[in-house]
Parts: sequence; structure tokens; C-alpha cells
Amino acid sequence: MNKPLRRIAIFCGLLILTLLIRDNWLQYAKADTLREDPDNRRVLIARYSAPRGDIIVGGNPITGHTETTSGDFKFKRTYKDGPMWAPVTGYASQAFGANQLESIEDGILTGNDDRLFFRNTLDMLTGKEREGGNVVTTLNAAAQKAAYEGLKDRGKGAVVALEPSTGKILALASFPSYDPSSFAGNSTTTDSKAWTSLQKKNNPDDPMLNRALREVYPPGSTFKVVTAAAALEHGLYTDADAKTDSPDPWVMEGTTTKLPNEGNIPCKNATLRVALKFSCNTVFGKVGSDLGNDKMLETAKKFGFTEEQFTPTRTSASVFSDDMNPSQTALSSIGQFNTAATPLQMAMVASAVANNGTLMKPYMVDELQTNNLDAIEKTDPEEMSKPLSAENAQKLQSMMETVVEDGTGKNAQISGVKVGGKTGTAQHGVDNSENPYAWFISYAKLDDGSAPVAVAVVVEDQNAVRDDISGGGLAAPIAKSVMEAVIKSKK
Repeated sequence: MNKPLRRIAIFCGLLILTLLIRDNWLQYAKADTLREDPDNRRVLIARYSAPRGDIIVGGNPITGHTETTSGDFKFKRTYKDGPMWAPVTGYASQAFGANQLESIEDGILTGNDDRLFFRNTLDMLTGKEREGGNVVTTLNAAAQKAAYEGLKDRGKGAVVALEPSTGKILALASFPSYDPSSFAGNSTTTDSKAWTSLQKKNNPDDPMLNRALREVYPPGSTFKVVTAAAALEHGLYTDADAKTDSPDPWVMEGTTTKLPNEGNIPCKNATLRVALKFSCNTVFGKVGSDLGNDKMLETAKKFGFTEEQFTPTRTSASVFSDDMNPSQTALSSIGQFNTAATPLQMAMVASAVANNGTLMKPYMVDELQTNNLDAIEKTDPEEMSKPLSAENAQKLQSMMETVVEDGTGKNAQISGVKVGGKTGTAQHGVDNSENPYAWFISYAKLDDGSAPVAVAVVVEDQNAVRDDISGGGLAAPIAKSVMEAVIKSKK
């Protein structure tokens, strides 16, 4: 071969090598980036070319799909009772993406998850069109309806119900809410308009905020259950019916400020049972101060405070601060100062007490399935921590049951069922200028000793008369209806 031909051959070989390198780089190194590029319309067209799998509650789908009549996207997501289930499902929109379960389990729902490879291969060989798999939840439809309807009658707020023995989430309601169907498409008029109207800057009620998982509230007196647990666990008091060292009035350590009680209630040296029944600030504030920040923080953490939870939807971390002085610790121990909790967190507190001191990790996905209902993955209950011993948990159960039988939680009583609870009214706004939050946490126990449900309810009723706002008056009836729904479904 003469020299010019050899040079041409080498040049052509280098071109081919360059093309091969470029091709492999695109197919392997850049594959994920190109596939996830929002400007890659082919990916979006493929994504909506097949029916999306369903999210299931109690054996019935709460989602669906419909064929579109125009555009490149063949299928669009639909929702049944969308506003009621939005805190569980989240949304899946052709224009605005997805969140919550719709996003977390997107691979299963679209059929693109690697675990569906065998199923998809069989469908391809048999000529069956690809379909997404299903997400089976732990939710209880009757409990969810009771929670949502209860909140609708009260205003803003949230409800979480758990099964104490497993950690299954039975209800997860937030109000006000939104209908994910209203912006599931990609119309620049209807869908975009609906989306815009739901944004917080355009809607001060913030209907897309998941108040059950993402909002933290001062828990008020419901946090006294945690403080009582700390007192028992750290040996400050061992008997629920023994007098405490709690003067009334009590001046917070390091200050000249008296910690007030609400009304004329018997709080001087009250027992833990009486103090919980009447919600004595002096008793539980002094308990927190006597134990100190470190011991209170240790107990709060065992209940789940200070860490995000994943259900699998991410939740905000509840707050109990460190480096507090005795007076700040006292205020935090009655659910004020910096203490803040999600409704899920306070349901976890009630759940741990009901489950004899064992806190189970909360979760809402029971099983992942192929499109022909074969199980891909099942969630096993997992112990999260032991905030208190079984003996101390039973003491605390007895105290919480007194609150419902003969205290501020009477509105949660259920005939033939043992109910334990704690009310709370938490300050809201600068210098407590706005209507306070009404709280109630509770659990129900059956004759066989099992506790099928624990509930937390928080109500933000800005239309209520301020003096009428109480956990027992606004939140306890909602908790009662949710517990009744779960108990009835067990029969």
C-alpha cells in the first residue's frame, strides 16, 4: 500500500474508532442523563403510552387512567375521591411530574422497574401491551373517610391513625386538600390553571401541604405523655398514684416567672394520674426541669423526635431542642417553647404506649405487585425503638384511660371499648394572638387486650370562638370516629 492510501486508511480507522467511542459513551455513560432529560420528549411519550398501575386500598383501586383524545400522551392519570386520598397518593401529572407514592413507586406504577423485567418479557412474547404494577397500601378506607369528613367539618388540620402492633398507617388525612385529577394532563389552560390556583402564593390555605407528614405544630399538652414517660423511665416517679413534689404556684428555675395552670384545678403535689387528667402545667413543667434537658431529649428521641421518618413518603422531623436551660426545658416539656411535632409523630407516641412500650416503624405500602397481582415485594413490620418498658407503658395506659373515663377526653369514649387519650391546646401566633391548635391523641383497646388503632388529630379552626377551642371539644370526636371505623372493620 502506498503512503497516501495508508494515511487515508489510518484516518478512516480513527474516524470509525471515534464513532464507536462516541456511540458507547452515549449509550452507557450518558444513558441515564439523556433518559431523565426533561427535554427528551420520546421518554415522556413512552412513559404515557401504557396504562399506569394502581394504588390500592382495601383491595380496591383509588386511582385509574383514561385515554386522551389529543396530543402525544396516550394515557392520563385519574383519581377516585382525589382530595381525600391526595395525602397518600400524591399526584402524577403529565405537565408537573409526580410526588409522594406516585413518585416514590413510579418504576412499579409505570412498569419500568427492573423487578418487572420478567413479567414485561412474558407480556412482550405473548403480544400483551405493557402495563404498570400496583402499589397495595396499608390504609383503611373507612378510617380515612372518617378522618377526612371529620376535618371537613372543622377547618384546617390533619389526622394520622396507626396500627400499634405493626406500624401500619391506617389513615392519613389532611385538610384542606386538592384533587390530583385537576392537573393530571398537560393542557396549558385547564391543567396549568388548576395547578397555579393551588400554589401557596395564590392560595393562603396551602391545600397541597401534607399537614399529616410535613407540618410541625406545637403539640401542647399532648406532649405531657412523653414527659410522663420520661418521669417513669428515668425513675423520677415510679408510682402513677404517688404524690409528686410539685408546688402550685411553681416558679420556673432560674427565673421569677410562675408557670400557670389553666383554671382552678388540683395541681399542688398532684399524682401523675391526676396531673395528666387535669393537664397540670406545674407538675409536668417541673418534671421536665427536674429531669433536665438531656434526659427529656433522650426520651423524645426514642419516640422519634429530631429525625425524619420515611413511610416511604418523607416526613418532617419533629423538634425537641438541646442546650436548653431549666425554664426552657420546663416549657418544652409541656409542649410549648421550641417543641414541635407532626401529627404522625404524636400518633407514634400514642402507638408506643398502646403497644406496651414498643414503637413500630410506621409504613403505608404493604405490597408491590405485577399487573397480574403477583407479589414483587412485601413490607415486614419493623421495631423502631422501645421508648419505655412494658411495666411503665401499662402505668401510662392506665393514666391515659383515666383522662378519657373521667377527664378532659370524655368525648372519645366508645361503648364497650377501653380508650386512652390526652387532650392538648397549643398556643398559636405571636404572643398567642391567633386561635390555638386543638389536639387529641388516643388509642383503643379491645376485650382481648389488643390495641388495633392509635390516633392523633390536630385541628386549626380559625372560625371557632376562641374560648370554645379545646382538644376534647374539637379533636376528640374526630379521633373517636376514626377508632370506631377501625374497630368495626375488625369485626
